Amino acid sequence: MTASTPRIPLLIDGEFVQSATGHWQEVVNPATQQVLAQVPMATMDEVNAAVAAAKEAFKSWRKTPIGTRARIFLKYQQLIRENMPELAALLSAEQGKTLPDAEGDVFRGLEVVEHAAAIGNLQLGELANNVANGVDTYTLMQPLGVCAGITPFNFPAMIPLWMFPMAIATGNTFLLKPSEQDPMVTMRLVELALEAGIPKGVLNVVHGGKDVVNAICDHPDIQAVSFVGSTPVGTHVYNRASQAGKRVQCMMGAKNHAVVLPDANKEQTLNALAGAAFGAAGQRCMAASTLVLVGEARGWVAELVEKARTLKVGPGNAPGVDVGPVISCAARSRIEGLIASGVEQGARLVLDGRNPQVPGFENGNFIGPTIFAGVTTDMRIYQEEIFGPVLVILEAETLDEAIALVNANPNGNGTAVFTQSGAAARKFQEEIDVGQVGINVPIPVPVPLFSFTGSRASKLGDLGPYGKQVVLFYTQTKTVTARWFDDSTLGHGVNTTISLK
Repeated sequence: MTASTPRIPLLIDGEFVQSATGHWQEVVNPATQQVLAQVPMATMDEVNAAVAAAKEAFKSWRKTPIGTRARIFLKYQQLIRENMPELAALLSAEQGKTLPDAEGDVFRGLEVVEHAAAIGNLQLGELANNVANGVDTYTLMQPLGVCAGITPFNFPAMIPLWMFPMAIATGNTFLLKPSEQDPMVTMRLVELALEAGIPKGVLNVVHGGKDVVNAICDHPDIQAVSFVGSTPVGTHVYNRASQAGKRVQCMMGAKNHAVVLPDANKEQTLNALAGAAFGAAGQRCMAASTLVLVGEARGWVAELVEKARTLKVGPGNAPGVDVGPVISCAARSRIEGLIASGVEQGARLVLDGRNPQVPGFENGNFIGPTIFAGVTTDMRIYQEEIFGPVLVILEAETLDEAIALVNANPNGNGTAVFTQSGAAARKFQEEIDVGQVGINVPIPVPVPLFSFTGSRASKLGDLGPYGKQVVLFYTQTKTVTARWFDDSTLGHGVNTTISLK
């Protein structure tokens, strides 16, 4: 680090300000260990100031016409498209993703921004006319107030864009706490949001660790909290924030199974599995990290290993790279420790990706594609989310056995089945107890017309991020029953019953 290392600002009441904190953390390029910036651990006074700005801005923002809100997000999606190369390069430098995958990260967030621009069709109430004599009942979907989002390192563009556009489009104001490991692309997206016309105080940003997270959970002026990240932190956020009376949605850890039936198209399936297991260096909560080979498909392991061997490991901005570095030295050590545990517990390490040779990037946090066969459900590599480029393979005799195996796992984020049988696919989608199901689709993250619907131990809270569900999450339904009197409805006397007549 040098004196010229940039310091990431906070955004409070429309102004980018330098934190007064004495605690700064380095943002490091995971391919080189180069320090890119310093990020502040915000003070409690700064968190309170950001919430106060959002609370004050809500007074006028909630009354802003819905068309005005929509036009801001029409402009915002245009700005994101125009700046896509810059955003992808920033994301790749601080997070490690390949440039094509970084663009995909931004694009999947952009889809939610486009959805936010359609808020006029999404935030509609209901009307029942003449439910009793001269009585109408209708609902209003009104914003909650100040909402907050806590986002993870693995999708520093997509997941912030899951949160603040829909919250703001529905009339709320927002406090965002990005991951302290890679906040630079998030802050550039925030700059573009202000350029698109989001008024001061409507969007605010603070940085920090556990203390800032707890302050968000506890603050009495924050009405709702959205979280994406690990299960331990998500469980803490859900419990603490919900006990403080807030609405909370937490998308958390996973162990996503891909079930392969012997009638699946082999080449297409192997390509899909390799991409879904090792893309983004396995750092996706929807990665296909666990493979269940059914029946004769159990003989496909050697061909899958050969497919994985063709993937190139290197820095994300280098041409032709398929697998970039993991986010930190600590993450690399944790993943390598889990690989060692798999060997110790008797799994067959059929492809060892530890210590790959990446000339010129000897200090990078690289792990190559790694595959274990002969895995059983009592092994750590099956029970824990590895969050790295490691695929574990289990076997099943039948589809019924595979479904039972998947359903016995506590997580319910995503799953997929590969088959050419419509009957088998229908049986799988009906009987599997997982929130998001792919049929010949390895990473079944829905587009924003639908909602992200992880389930069981992968999710706390009833409503998912983006899509129709998140409009319900960020609004309060108010039901109005109205009667307007005219001369024909007067003179009926006192009615002491509950009925409307």
